[in-house]
Amino acid sequence: MTPSEIPDAPQTLLLVPTSEGTGLTSTCLGLIRALDAIGLKAGFLKPLRQDELNGPGPDRSTALVASTLGLRPPPPIPQPQMERLLRDDRLDVLMEQVVELQDQAIAAHREHPPELLVVEGLVPTRHGTYATQLNAQMAHALNARVILVGTGDMADPRTLAEQLDMHARAFGGVSSSRTLGCILMRLHNLPSAGQHEAALAPGTAPPMLDAAQLAELRRHSPALATDRFHLIGAVPYAPSLNAPRVLDVARALNARFLSEGEAASRRVLSTSLCARSAANALHVFRPGSLIVTSGDRDDIVLATALAAMNGVPMAGVLLTNGYLPGENMIEMCRPALKTGLPVLTVDTDSFTTAQDLGQMGNDIPVDDLERAERVTAFVAAHLDLQWLKDHLNHGYTRRLSPSAFRHQLVKLAQRADRRIVLPEGDEPRTVEAAAICQRRGIARCVLLGKREEIEEVARNRGIELPSGLEIIDPDSIRDRYVAPMVERRTGKVNELTAEAQLHDNVVLGTMMLLLDEVDGLVSGAVHTTANTVRPAFQLIKTAPGYRLVSSIFFMLLPEQVVVYGDCAVNPDPDAEALAEIALQSARSAQAFGIEPRVAMISYSTGESGSGVDVEKVRQATRLAREQSPDLLIDGPLQYDAAAIESVGRQKAPDSPVAGRATVFVFPDLNTGNTTYKAVQRSARVVSVGPMLQGLDKPVNDLSRGALVDDIVYTIALTAIQAAQNEITNQGKRTVSGTDSTQGG
Repeated sequence: MTPSEIPDAPQTLLLVPTSEGTGLTSTCLGLIRALDAIGLKAGFLKPLRQDELNGPGPDRSTALVASTLGLRPPPPIPQPQMERLLRDDRLDVLMEQVVELQDQAIAAHREHPPELLVVEGLVPTRHGTYATQLNAQMAHALNARVILVGTGDMADPRTLAEQLDMHARAFGGVSSSRTLGCILMRLHNLPSAGQHEAALAPGTAPPMLDAAQLAELRRHSPALATDRFHLIGAVPYAPSLNAPRVLDVARALNARFLSEGEAASRRVLSTSLCARSAANALHVFRPGSLIVTSGDRDDIVLATALAAMNGVPMAGVLLTNGYLPGENMIEMCRPALKTGLPVLTVDTDSFTTAQDLGQMGNDIPVDDLERAERVTAFVAAHLDLQWLKDHLNHGYTRRLSPSAFRHQLVKLAQRADRRIVLPEGDEPRTVEAAAICQRRGIARCVLLGKREEIEEVARNRGIELPSGLEIIDPDSIRDRYVAPMVERRTGKVNELTAEAQLHDNVVLGTMMLLLDEVDGLVSGAVHTTANTVRPAFQLIKTAPGYRLVSSIFFMLLPEQVVVYGDCAVNPDPDAEALAEIALQSARSAQAFGIEPRVAMISYSTGESGSGVDVEKVRQATRLAREQSPDLLIDGPLQYDAAAIESVGRQKAPDSPVAGRATVFVFPDLNTGNTTYKAVQRSARVVSVGPMLQGLDKPVNDLSRGALVDDIVYTIALTAIQAAQNEITNQGKRTVSGTDSTQGG
């Protein structure tokens, strides 16, 4: 797969709980079942594990989805690993790992990729105070739409409404296109709820909120009073669906079975602590009741046995205080045991045991497939299928998040497997970046420099140089490039001047690139932009079909990555050049997974302004449209009209780009360079670039203040560009049979 063939990721739905005990996993199961009922294939992902909720063993959500729905989601990131990255202020790395899990969840559906991916968010707990922050970050990283999952009591609609409003704010509020709506789970005080515990087909349960209840909820909730934030489902509390098996009780209390009986299938619908005589407790011997009593209460034991022999399907009997019935009593009760009645014992007293039972969670055990299936069907039955069908595929713009962009850079670079030369081979940041790229398979790096000097840099910084990392002494190879350089620049250099210029490692690396000994070049950690690009203009020249070289920056805004061009090369392009910059930038964006929507930036929008500068942008837009009719491009547009949806609707309501632009083409270098630096510094936005475009082979410049990560991503970007250029240039040469040049 080439970079330009990156498939569109399925739409992602992030389910965010407002508190503990909402039944989050049950909601995920029911939603996936409901989506299947309307013909939308969905995958599942739980990116982050919470040990305090899950306990030891496999992740419960992932295992239940696998056993109930037949999906194979990847295991979540362990909680210690997540918290370590948060402590080290490496949230960006954590989000890249989340994006990698998203890819794995999609890849699990090899033959039929899912149309949607349901993602289970973090539950806010007293320990996990970071849950809200990480849920918001995951929404951005995965470009996910958010469904809030709440729970509560319809007798207290104010509290329920306030929960929804508060949690919606973390995702832009209820007016944001990111927040879809909410699903209310385990609702109490719904008069009509009890009659609907039977399994129903998805979407067939009658509405649980009548008009008066819904009106009361909306009165307290600005969220539910809007059309954009929808009540997707109201699921009543169903006692039978929250009933644990006796086996689950035994596990939770670490109890011992005296007779296991049907412990794996009998469910605890109620718990009765019997401290009175049997004659005064006859009402507790009913179906689904777990009788809790001291082991020396022979009267209660006998009464339980008698009820079982009379056909009452009680859940079981739990004996406390560590007391066991005598042999004669056990023999007397043996007929009751044959009915399947479970009997278990604990060492704690009756009161403590009752407290322990009250603290048991409502989570579905991973091996309780019957309960998981019933809950899945029950939740699906109470969701608004028609609304999901009408709204899930509309009204949301696809964006590439910074985390997804960085992850994608590494992934595509690994696939490209290119050899990249680094002329500043003994520069410490460059050495470390080369080691990282070599170790991770991002590129096969070539450091130009003296081996002993590079190894000393590595020792001083504690860097272990990978065995495959190539180091070339420039003195050992310089002479062989003199003749090819003279030939390339006939009449402009001779052997003496060529040999002198080749003492500059950037020139030497550029000659290696020209002769196809390497696939790309990255420099600029200590050199100026001019030092890096001048040899490329003189030796590499432009690719077939292009008459100029331009540049773009990838701007990693908080919610998405956009492209700025040209911010580094062309001081004052004319209309024809500006049109070419727009087309180059759109193709570069597409090659890196960004859907190109090109805004030609000016101080005027549409026909509102006049003058030479505006007319240049207007003419460039027309030329670009003529050359690429299918490209979404518009101009002139002011920056706010291009970037902000509300402003775009007001200033350019008919524009296919306004408010949704992903590629911003500036009218001149003064505007472009000033804007990119203002955004980068004032908004603390990471920028990757400049990436040169239009060259026959990729050469890319670094900022002299670049961090190691910046260099790593620029190397990755160069490797991808090399793979893309090879395919594109071959096609252009085949069509045109010509070679264009720039510079001399």
